[in-house]
Amino acid sequence: MSKVESIRPRDWPAGLVEKMAAALKPEGRDKPLPPRDPDAPKGLNAMGVMAHHPDVTLAFNHLVSHVNYDSTLSARQRELLVLRVAHVRGSTYEWGQHVYQGGQAGITPDEVERVRVGPSAEGWSPFERALVRAADELVRDARIGDDTYDTLSAELDTRQLMDVVFTVGAYDAFAMFLRTFDVAVDRDLADYAAF
Repeated sequence: MSKVESIRPRDWPAGLVEKMAAALKPEGRDKPLPPRDPDAPKGLNAMGVMAHHPDVTLAFNHLVSHVNYDSTLSARQRELLVLRVAHVRGSTYEWGQHVYQGGQAGITPDEVERVRVGPSAEGWSPFERALVRAADELVRDARIGDDTYDTLSAELDTRQLMDVVFTVGAYDAFAMFLRTFDVAVDRDLADYAAF
């Protein structure tokens, strides 16, 4: 049970829905938003708890909007990072959201299981092994280790490396939020959240 009641969208503070929608469509966005799957899990419990603090919700949504829609990383790269953060942090809610989103990005169930094992799992390419290891190192040490950095920088430019750091950082912060407030997993996420 959540430590803080989730506010239903119709009861959110005035203007929050419109401001959140605007955060997803900022002026000058180069890329169009991907089409929305009407059957996708909505994540309403998390957003409903965040609605208690509209200012931080909007600030966080600007960062997450970049990570999800304007990142220089591929969707697959992003989801491997987020899944690993969710696993390392034991964030059931985040795990469920990103098992679904990872599937949308082409991550197979076998690869999801490989994320649980981590960088030592069989089957990773050297680059993806380094990507998963980077998530571990950032969560543990607040820096990508030199060997991992060398492997990643052979394929990623500076902006992409920065997106690795900020993707892990954003979702590490979100895992802290979800776990601190014991945000209940929404029914539409339950099938994906088996930890």
